[in-house]
Amino acid sequence: MRRREFIAACCYAAFAGKAHGAGLIEPHMHFTPAAGPPQVAITLDACMGETDMRILGPLIENAIPVTIFATRRWLDRNPATIGLLKQHRDLFVIENHGAKHLSAVIGPGRPYGLVPAGTAAAVAEEVRGGAEAIARAFGTSPKWYRDATALYSPDAMALIGSMGFRIAGFSLNGDFGASASARMAHKRIAGAKSGDIVISHINQPHRPAGAGVISGILALKARGFSFVHLDDVATMAVG
Repeated sequence: MRRREFIAACCYAAFAGKAHGAGLIEPHMHFTPAAGPPQVAITLDACMGETDMRILGPLIENAIPVTIFATRRWLDRNPATIGLLKQHRDLFVIENHGAKHLSAVIGPGRPYGLVPAGTAAAVAEEVRGGAEAIARAFGTSPKWYRDATALYSPDAMALIGSMGFRIAGFSLNGDFGASASARMAHKRIAGAKSGDIVISHINQPHRPAGAGVISGILALKARGFSFVHLDDVATMAVG
């Protein structure tokens, strides 16, 4: 591992440790694949900003199913991408990443130093606003929710569940919030194991990580992996 990549990985581990120490939860989630070829579920967060066509284009060309967690902020800024996604509904399932991209934390906790929703009312508004944006854009009702940092206070998790959403955890962090180098992102994703749920990002076209995200996904395809949506995972054993 190169020095830059080692530092990035260590920083992520340090931040995650502090967040866990504050009583926040990072849900772990993997699945037991059906018989046959190895399977992974690729989940891509669209937080805000633009669309990384380095990722989206090859996903379409290679007919790779992906679950995208989109915020209202990102949907509002990317109408052309919405049209493209709607042309390929068999490949892309759009799930809820919130309205303003806030962490589902009730109380003073600040995951990664970021200001969270903070109150139960704000968490509910964040979840509801994201779901309404997806309904307007795609005419669908999301079933899964992932917040801004994939870290939650326990009471926020209970609230989100009471609103009818399953919280989307993961087992493999592919790009460390799009902060990884292309080489690191490729290595992590290409090394996925059957049953992994991968988290990465599709909203940072100007960062190196995106090139490694798609090359890692295509490496899995070359190894004979098949790809499933989280909706498919829900019918399997999840832990």
